[in-house]
Amino acid sequence: HRSIFALLCNLLFLSTKSIKYNLETLNLNMWGAAPLKVQMPALSPTMEEGNIVKWLKKEGDEVAAGDTLCEIETDKAVVVLESSEDGILAKILVQEGSRGVRLGTLIALMVSEGEDWKQVEIPAPEPITPTAAPPTAAGPAPPLTTTPSAPKQLRLSPAARHILDTHGLDPHLAKATGPRGLITKEDALKLLNQRDERRPAPPAAAVTSPAPVTVSAPIAPSTGRPTFPPLSVPGKPGMPGTFTEIPASNVRRVIAQRLTQSKSTIPHAYASVDCDLGPVMKLRKQLATEDIKVSVNDFIIKAAAVSLREMPEVNVMWSGDGPQALDYINISIAVATPRGLITPIIKDAASKGLQEIAATAKALAKKARDGKLLPEEYQGGSFSISNLGMFGISEFSAVINPPQACILAVGGTRAELRMAPHNPDGPVLHTQQLMTVTLSSDGRLVDDELASRFLEKFRTNLEQPQRASL
Repeated sequence: HRSIFALLCNLLFLSTKSIKYNLETLNLNMWGAAPLKVQMPALSPTMEEGNIVKWLKKEGDEVAAGDTLCEIETDKAVVVLESSEDGILAKILVQEGSRGVRLGTLIALMVSEGEDWKQVEIPAPEPITPTAAPPTAAGPAPPLTTTPSAPKQLRLSPAARHILDTHGLDPHLAKATGPRGLITKEDALKLLNQRDERRPAPPAAAVTSPAPVTVSAPIAPSTGRPTFPPLSVPGKPGMPGTFTEIPASNVRRVIAQRLTQSKSTIPHAYASVDCDLGPVMKLRKQLATEDIKVSVNDFIIKAAAVSLREMPEVNVMWSGDGPQALDYINISIAVATPRGLITPIIKDAASKGLQEIAATAKALAKKARDGKLLPEEYQGGSFSISNLGMFGISEFSAVINPPQACILAVGGTRAELRMAPHNPDGPVLHTQQLMTVTLSSDGRLVDDELASRFLEKFRTNLEQPQRASL
């Protein structure tokens, strides 16, 4: 009987282990292996957070390495996020329209091919570690916070009590100077004077004719603005002094930061010169007969690049250790987009022909307006050009794009009558198509004399387009 009982116990033990093993195997098959995590990546060097614009894949879709998962708005542009592995998109954790998603945040989960994506295991959110532990956790709490202290026995003189009661002052705020902690008349008057000094002066209108008290809107002081202007209600006309809060995009926030950095840390110097566009207009007509369409801005880009090649001391940038000479000439062109200003670059512009510059600039401008620029297409410029001539601006000064040293602001063309030089028949008036350009330069790198020589070189290359090997 004992042997039969031992045999039954062994069989029961083996059956229990088998059941446990089968349950564990079933659990692994149900939940699958650990999911593949898709986190918010750093799509630009200055990116700290991003916005999910649109998911291009939905849950359950098969994904191959290199397929685009979603569109992410960075601090520069809207960039697509590509998958680095094959699998199935199992769960989208951050939906479209989510803003301010920090780097490293888990935005989606994928599973390997052949696994049940509907049973993906969602990881528990990581606990947020506090930056500093409360000081009361390490030791005992102070006596004042654990047991209430007995109320202080106040001793007031009759005159002090009358003053405090009349003006509604707290006697506990008075500093007693009398014998045995007595609050004297002088102590009460001192407290009254301190309150009057801290109280703001009432508006002038309130002295002559007090306005009725309302709770709908704050009373505006003499400046005409309320102290705390309220938010306006959508769909209703705004009251005087109200405002509508507009959420800033990542691009707009970075533009604000960089402009503030530029104007507060870079000593801007400005110099302007007038250029004759007659030769450029003539060459454009000749190229048009050969079905080659180029713009005036393409000539400007080429002339600036050639001038930088001839004067490499201007093709520099400022770093923490001082000036750095650049061995490349990449021209950044300012393009206005609905999300703000962005500067795609034309790489190695000095060695490109005019037709190639025109095609590259047109393609980059379209990608910038569509928000499809890649990081390498707007990073690494050495010189910037901003042209507002097509908007009717005659001349202006632009803000330097750090860490670059210069930016050229281009105005519109205008017709002027001028004397023709070296005319054998005497002084003759003729019409010139003039354009004003203004160079904003970093005074630490490009002084006034160097800026003047660069503008003279630029004007020569622009007014003699054949000289710039166009």
